[in-house]
Amino acid sequence: MLALGTAFASEKDATTGNRHAPPHPPEEIQASIDRGIAFLLDSQNQNGSWGSATNTKALNIYAPIPGAHHGFRAAVTALAVSALIESGQAAADPAIESALARGEVFLLEELPKVRRSAANAIYNVWTHAYGIRALVDMHARALAASDAERAAECLVQIETQVELATRYESVNGGWGYYDFDVGAKRPASSPTSFTTASMLLAFHEAEQIGVDIDDKMIARGVASIGRQRYNNNTYAYGEYLKNRPLYPINRAGGSLGRSQSCNLALRTWGDKTITDDVLVEWLERLRDRNGWLDIGRKRPVPHEAWFSVAGYFFYYGHFYAAHCVQELPDDVAAPLANDLAHIILNLQEKDGSWWDFPFYDYHQPYGTAYAVMTLLRCLPNQ
Repeated sequence: MLALGTAFASEKDATTGNRHAPPHPPEEIQASIDRGIAFLLDSQNQNGSWGSATNTKALNIYAPIPGAHHGFRAAVTALAVSALIESGQAAADPAIESALARGEVFLLEELPKVRRSAANAIYNVWTHAYGIRALVDMHARALAASDAERAAECLVQIETQVELATRYESVNGGWGYYDFDVGAKRPASSPTSFTTASMLLAFHEAEQIGVDIDDKMIARGVASIGRQRYNNNTYAYGEYLKNRPLYPINRAGGSLGRSQSCNLALRTWGDKTITDDVLVEWLERLRDRNGWLDIGRKRPVPHEAWFSVAGYFFYYGHFYAAHCVQELPDDVAAPLANDLAHIILNLQEKDGSWWDFPFYDYHQPYGTAYAVMTLLRCLPNQ
């Protein structure tokens, strides 16, 4: 990260004094996106999915079989499908069109089957959140192709995913992905701020295309994030830690991968206190203190880095940061988008992928999908 800091320092804004990355032309960003897409095409499974449970190690996270892996594979496939659709290249590239056709069939068949994998493991909430996002993208793609039947099928599937997500809402409001407290039919565990934010943002996308979302459920999720929010817009990891603001994972360095999605979710659902200034402050924090998040990248043990950062927060955090950039006026957004692109471009692997946490064989597809969708939002006029 020393090289990254030096690069920023060499391009200081004469008016504001802020450090910015050297300019990256759109062609450079697009070339990186294209390499990422090529990796996704090459790594797709024969059945249309991405990722698998085949690359095992002693340090793999708890994942009760087979349900956890059903959820992981469907969620990763949803991210990959979204990345390919959002690239806008399918119409001109038969290989992308073919990959999407197979990926969409997999999602339409498998998303409705994903459930909680064990009483204490609720990884399926991620599947519902990213499944909704992918289905929204698929709905738009179907409409563009004048395929009314496929568009209608996507709407029905979105409603199913919303209903499934509703089942797994915590009794406290919001969503978590473990229930070590009771293991009841309705999860009694502590919701986590970022999981709740991810679900609320997916719900908003669904609502924009006419899917009915329960206002009271949204209000409960927003309230959960609010209870985990500190005065500086740092967010607790989960509600069970909300009264421990100086606990390392709850401090600003630990929240770098969470504050982007949480700020965005609150703003999206009407919180006027999440102003442009708040978004800019946290985008600058992510840029200037990126090393704290980067130190956890590729470490095999979750939460072993400083501030208890886990590697899998890296591309997740930058993905939602790119969405925050899109909320800002063009003149403010442009240099911040370039800074974000600078971080992502420097981390692409030789095979075109990105990854941040060794996670069975899911890490490269999900990392690449996140990174591609981040860079797409860093292109001018996006």
